[in-house]
Amino acid sequence: MSSEQDQSLKSRPLPHPKPHAVFIPFPAQGHINPILKLAKLLHRQHGFHISFVHSEYNQRRLLRSRGSDSLLGLPGFRFETIPDGLPLSPEDALENVTQDIPSLCDSTSRTCSWPFIRLVGRLNAEEGTPPVSCIVFDGAMSFALDAAEEFGVPGVAFWTASACGILGYSYYHKLIKKGLSPLKDPSYLTNGYLDSIIDWIPGMKNIRLRDLPSFIWTTDANDLLSK
Repeated sequence: MSSEQDQSLKSRPLPHPKPHAVFIPFPAQGHINPILKLAKLLHRQHGFHISFVHSEYNQRRLLRSRGSDSLLGLPGFRFETIPDGLPLSPEDALENVTQDIPSLCDSTSRTCSWPFIRLVGRLNAEEGTPPVSCIVFDGAMSFALDAAEEFGVPGVAFWTASACGILGYSYYHKLIKKGLSPLKDPSYLTNGYLDSIIDWIPGMKNIRLRDLPSFIWTTDANDLLSK
């Protein structure tokens, strides 16, 4: 190779497609907001191409409340949808109600993996769209790891709860083992039982049972969210 050809190759810009992050929050407002903020930061400050995945149910609610232009996105920032697996009820037709959270947790964990894999495959195949380079998923949407493994890209869990909230969740199993949960009956919600001191969680001082995430206050031994 001549020195002239070598210099030409050195000066030619190498192809460097934008990193493409697919975000999927748990479909509830308190989860969507912080993940959306992270997606916007990566888009604005670091040049990421973003695909932000709503549930079909939440997309309809957003369009109904904010108008048909609310999900148009920006260049390099798009919104996608997958079904959440729950059937529509007459109340859902109003598109102004919050879905039952335990049912939503159960349904997304059982039914969303394959629709999400199909979505990521479609994004990868689209002409003009950078290939998916990572998947950022809500800690409650771990099925997204199936897609990360399928396409050989990193899967990053993003927990939307506070640090103390996550620590509280991590000790649910011990609360159950110690017999502090489930509550024996609904009267335990008001009879002072929730003021019981929990002094054995490292890093958490002066904590009462009522200070921990409230899913642990259940009276149902089979409650999905306390496990």
